[in-house]
Amino acid sequence: MLLFWPCSWGLAYAYLINPNLKLFIYYLILFFFGSVLMRSAGCIVNDIVDKDYDKKVERTKTRPIASGLITVKQSLFYVLILCFIAFLILIQFNILTILIGMSSMILAFSYPFMKRLTYWPQLFLGVTFNWGILMAWTAMDNNISQEILILYVSAIFWTLGYDTIYGAQDMSDDEIIGLKSTSIKFKNNIKSFVLFSYLITASLMIFLFYNYFGKNLFTIFLIFAFLTLLYQIFKFDKNKSKSCLNLFKVNNLTGLIIFISIFSINL
Repeated sequence: MLLFWPCSWGLAYAYLINPNLKLFIYYLILFFFGSVLMRSAGCIVNDIVDKDYDKKVERTKTRPIASGLITVKQSLFYVLILCFIAFLILIQFNILTILIGMSSMILAFSYPFMKRLTYWPQLFLGVTFNWGILMAWTAMDNNISQEILILYVSAIFWTLGYDTIYGAQDMSDDEIIGLKSTSIKFKNNIKSFVLFSYLITASLMIFLFYNYFGKNLFTIFLIFAFLTLLYQIFKFDKNKSKSCLNLFKVNNLTGLIIFISIFSINL
């Protein structure tokens, strides 16, 4: 769902320019299934690349590939099936969207290596996970605009924040085995870093949608979405692994509310 919500934001925003409800709903369905397929493929590739590391981390040692329940060969075959079905969905869009979608494969399948190379894999994940915003916009409008790039950047910082919370679960194990993350890089000021990331997200959205604020549903829902981000900051404790996972999952609600907020501009 965290891969799908950015797609829905891009579609809802593009719907302001191209208010074709049938096309909007059709594309929303396509992006949903595309997100499920590509996230599944990405998870499998990630688990293949990380299988030797996953065996050494308490939370991940029982994953199917790491524990030997599924072979790498079987997993790769499944990835090919998922990508083929996703490709059948992708070719329903215009040429620009197809090209942008194909380029996302490079990002999706190189992400698992980032935690070995840099302390900023979460930033790379943000670039990758929110690519659907650009695809959704071009699917509806067939161009790239400054406005959609602002929404894209705001979503990148959203991901940077919530995945830093997610990464806090494994900091001790990751440090022992030599993996990197923003959670580790900012471990002494991790709450401040997440707050900074979410503030950029909120600031860019306020800047982008400034003209739509008022006594309306859009404003109510967007404020509610921002409150879910603040809730995460107040409750976040890097030493409570289960709490980190629960707070990470709150972002599914955040993504939904932002989608409703943007779409409500049309009401």
